[in-house]
Amino acid sequence: MPLETFKASDSLTLGVELELQLVNSYDYDLSSSANDLLELLRRKPFPGTVTPEMTQSMIEIATDVQREHGPLLAQLQAIRDTLEQAGDRLNIELAGGGTHPFQRWFEQRIFSKPRFQELSGLYGYLAKQFTVFGQHVHVGCSSPDEALFLLHSLNRYVPHFIALSASSPFSQGVDTLFDSARLNSVFAFPLSGRAPFVLKWDEFANVYFTKMESTGVVKSMKDFYWDIRPKPEYGTIELRVCDTPLTVERAAALACYLQALCRHLLERNEPPPEEDDYLVYTYNRFQACRFGLDGMMVNPKTREQISIREDVLATLRKIAPHAQSLGSMAAIDEIERTAARAGNHASFLRQRYQQSGSVQSVVRSAVEALRHGAGLS
Repeated sequence: MPLETFKASDSLTLGVELELQLVNSYDYDLSSSANDLLELLRRKPFPGTVTPEMTQSMIEIATDVQREHGPLLAQLQAIRDTLEQAGDRLNIELAGGGTHPFQRWFEQRIFSKPRFQELSGLYGYLAKQFTVFGQHVHVGCSSPDEALFLLHSLNRYVPHFIALSASSPFSQGVDTLFDSARLNSVFAFPLSGRAPFVLKWDEFANVYFTKMESTGVVKSMKDFYWDIRPKPEYGTIELRVCDTPLTVERAAALACYLQALCRHLLERNEPPPEEDDYLVYTYNRFQACRFGLDGMMVNPKTREQISIREDVLATLRKIAPHAQSLGSMAAIDEIERTAARAGNHASFLRQRYQQSGSVQSVVRSAVEALRHGAGLS
């Protein structure tokens, strides 16, 4: 069937989704408690939405449509507090972070939902290895062509969001030496990576998607695991490269950094996107995953190399007037502190491991960070 019509929305509105870990309070391993937690949360109003994810040891939360940093952060904090209260009743803990440091993927249980069972049958062991945790940010677009313009204009900034959100240095009990090991699991899927370079929705929907659908490989946009993808049913683009941060404060800041950047790009004062921008896309993305803010990226327009940290700081100066207009200077200040001084959450988790020598203590630190978050921000 044809791709559904793009449902235009108000430009620069925001929605945030966070995949969270469910862990035992006694050993900090993952806990297959999603059914129990979701059942408890159904009994009273929830300040957003909460849904199951691929395996029983994870859930996804989502905000309502938001416009400004303050209300977005307030809702994320309300969601967190509601989850913490429910977790306390069930004797489970919740945590951010892109990977659980020592869980064994083969022990995970697929959530009993038709789509997840179908994906498990298709992807085999990759489905259980997909017990990783990301932040997705939706940005509203007034037209489908605006959505494709933003999607491709953002390609050079993808390393920023990987490096700033990176919180998955540990996997299977060891330091992977990557700041974001989570994305290595995502890259294993055949329809991950980048979207095709198409700037007109008619061509995207009626040519590209029609051809892909005719192969039997895809049925809907959900089958694409691109770093940024359009979501026609919401009228948004969805940025998917971020690890789940350890705090909702960092999550809100990342979303509003994206919002201000999109406002800047929509002025169309930057050179327009082109296919050649993707020449260095995979290299830049690897640098961000491996080295975080210390990675080096190549500007696709100028071919100059610059550290990701310095590129973030230069971009913050450029978009500051937009953040001011959007009421998100507090978010920009948080991003500036992360890039200039505090470092990302991968650095924080490594520090905790160096202090204790225990991967259990890394999870405990992540649990405490989510619960008391502001101290990390």
